[in-house]
Amino acid sequence: MKKFFGLLLMAGVFLTTVAHAGDAIVVGTSADYPPYEYTDAAGDFVGFDMDLIRAIGEKIGKKVKIVDMGFDTLIAGLQNGKIDVVIAAMQASDERKKMVDFSNVYHEIKDAILVKADSDIEINSIHDISQYKVASQTGTIQEKWIQENLVKKGKLAAKDYFSYERVDNAAMDIKAGRVDVLHIIADPALSLAEKNNLKIALITTEAVSAGQSLAVTKGNTELLTLINRAIEELKAEGILQELMDKYKLL
Repeated sequence: MKKFFGLLLMAGVFLTTVAHAGDAIVVGTSADYPPYEYTDAAGDFVGFDMDLIRAIGEKIGKKVKIVDMGFDTLIAGLQNGKIDVVIAAMQASDERKKMVDFSNVYHEIKDAILVKADSDIEINSIHDISQYKVASQTGTIQEKWIQENLVKKGKLAAKDYFSYERVDNAAMDIKAGRVDVLHIIADPALSLAEKNNLKIALITTEAVSAGQSLAVTKGNTELLTLINRAIEELKAEGILQELMDKYKLL
């Protein structure tokens, strides 16, 4: 057996450790994004996505172990076998689809622009943010949109774009005046605004490319099929809508 594995390695075959074992799946998230995923006073994972993945786990007969990671490391976590599933308000994109497989959409989204509560900044279109110091979360669709549509086209100076691993840190910098606007998904924007005394300058779908989906390791069709079936059952049973209502999603 040792000789067999040695030959595989010599042949350049990449071996990964499967994160799940038997009746359990390891789920990666970025728990800084209320109302989707965050931790409560007891340190437990709570939020819309957290309730959803536990409901999916029950449907497919799997225990769920949740791991908190930086958002920009989640796809790598799938690729290197540290986790089995990602649920983190993630949107599918052509670039991401090359690296992982995505489930059916479970929630359609809107984007928002956050500013200081006493700011006189007026935003009528997502493109208006190019006049200001702009923040978004590292590795998100929002960051990609800003880079491709504003920075690379010379509409926003690279020095005026700020990338944050955690959106709560970005919100604090908005409040402190170190950056002017934060481009994120609308639901967490509402939570951040309430918590940090900020305000919503715009809610829009201009930069939205897709709804939210779960991600699994490329080629893991067995798990993906189970997840998709569970999502559709939760929709049909009204449970998904109940969760959306519980967390007051837009």
